[in-house]
Amino acid sequence: MAAATTNGSSDNIRTRSQQSPLASQRAKEINAPTEENRKGKFGGFFTLGYKEGFSQWWANVPAAAAEHAVLSYIPYLRKPPTHAQTGTTPPSTDSPSMPVSDTPAREAVPVRTDSITDPFGPRQWQSQLVKLSGKDRALNEFSIERLDEPKDQDLVILHGYGAGLGFFYRNFEGLSRVPGWKVYALDLLGMGRSSRPPFRLHSKDRQRSITEAEDWFIDALEEWRVKKNLDRFTLLGHSLGGYMAVAYALKFPGHLNKLILASPVGIPEDPYAINAEMPDPSSSTLTNEVYQDQGATTEGSNPNIPDSAKTAGDNNNFLNARSKAQKAGPASDDTTPSAPRRPLPKWLTYLWDANISPFSIVRWSGPLGPRFVSGWTSRRFSHLPPEEAQALHTYAYSLFRQRGSGEYALAYILAPGAFARSPLIRRIQGVGRQMIAPDGSATSSVAVAQQRRENGVPVVFLYGEQDWMDINGGYAAEQKINEERERVLKSATAEEQQNDRGAAKCLIIKNAGHHVYLDGWEEFNEVMRQEMVDVSKRNEEALGRRKDDGITKG
Repeated sequence: MAAATTNGSSDNIRTRSQQSPLASQRAKEINAPTEENRKGKFGGFFTLGYKEGFSQWWANVPAAAAEHAVLSYIPYLRKPPTHAQTGTTPPSTDSPSMPVSDTPAREAVPVRTDSITDPFGPRQWQSQLVKLSGKDRALNEFSIERLDEPKDQDLVILHGYGAGLGFFYRNFEGLSRVPGWKVYALDLLGMGRSSRPPFRLHSKDRQRSITEAEDWFIDALEEWRVKKNLDRFTLLGHSLGGYMAVAYALKFPGHLNKLILASPVGIPEDPYAINAEMPDPSSSTLTNEVYQDQGATTEGSNPNIPDSAKTAGDNNNFLNARSKAQKAGPASDDTTPSAPRRPLPKWLTYLWDANISPFSIVRWSGPLGPRFVSGWTSRRFSHLPPEEAQALHTYAYSLFRQRGSGEYALAYILAPGAFARSPLIRRIQGVGRQMIAPDGSATSSVAVAQQRRENGVPVVFLYGEQDWMDINGGYAAEQKINEERERVLKSATAEEQQNDRGAAKCLIIKNAGHHVYLDGWEEFNEVMRQEMVDVSKRNEEALGRRKDDGITKG
């Protein structure tokens, strides 16, 4: 099992004095809960006091301001750019979607850091809204580009369910150190500060409804790629973003240099999930991971995972719906386990099937909303400095209370208990093995005889040592991908075997939970940098082979 060394000192947020001087003041202005209120009558479950919760609800911090406050903690970036085209006004009951402004004055001016204040600079930081076709379709984008050097690689980051690009604030600086790379982070359509068009499905057929829900997100990603003129890129997806990254690779082949899945949802197969009733097409979902305290996660170690696998999970999955695996390791040949389930609470199943999202509850609860959200944020961010935790809490609340949109897709993709209705384990071996046209197009109308098969895409699975996502699903997927590679290469030519890039591996990040990029950010960043350098090296080798072939043929 591959392992990576971590240079913790080089990636440490040691530049606290270099952060925006407004960051501390912003955290105070958005009503940080006192320590006394963190331990309340309910054993600290809802840690925000009634008074502080009401004050935060009344303050009504816009999502744009909350995102800006979080990004203020990025090292060396004193004043992060933040466009004001979405998320600058409170959610309105009169508007069916998030208001989008076309006023040029609301666009953000790129911020540059030079090599004097930024030891890894110069770099350019940009925040913008990328308009897509159709009504109310636009993606919120944050990007970092290295200056004074050629750019030949791109990394695109997708967040998880209901989250936003701001949650990667501890990764942007570290990942943008790699020479030749530009880093993009996107809010999924209907989430974060992307536009929030009404979510509607038209099909009554089960499989078509699942596909339609997936397409709602990945079609927007593909349109964004075309607008950005990116031919090939590396895609990193966390949780639901990981699921969508796989769906994207299968529908739009030929565009990925590497696929990195951080604690992806939807890999294992569960008999209940693939047979459970679908929600009514007019309806969304309930998903929460509120029971795990990250303070304990980042300080502990999982004895069930061998040390040889680490820098590569707890074998729990959602709400303990499956039993803990007794020992992490490669999955058996049976990649469709029977997955005995512990019954879920009736209220959870009812809300899920009724397509009532947890964010709907936040929106309905009015002044109690910030207090309800604190039940999750106080645990999820308990390992962070208080000011950062508070900024993330306010950011999360500002997103959760926006008009419902993309959140309503989840009930079509996952059944109660967070198992996929169409498990990725059934199809993930097709990543990097699709048929494409000679020019690399997946949509060309050329004859089948002229098409060629992709030469594989490297897939990396990253799990936290205390992850509630089932790592055995990752091991099973790794095995299926590698078995498919062996099958394809048996009948491949010598040239095809030399050019094949397909393979998979699982890595575990120590002292991290499901939000592996945040809990174990130092090691995560180091692993990611190694994977990015590997992409650059592979591409240079492929370019060298093509030049050699050209010389030989000439």
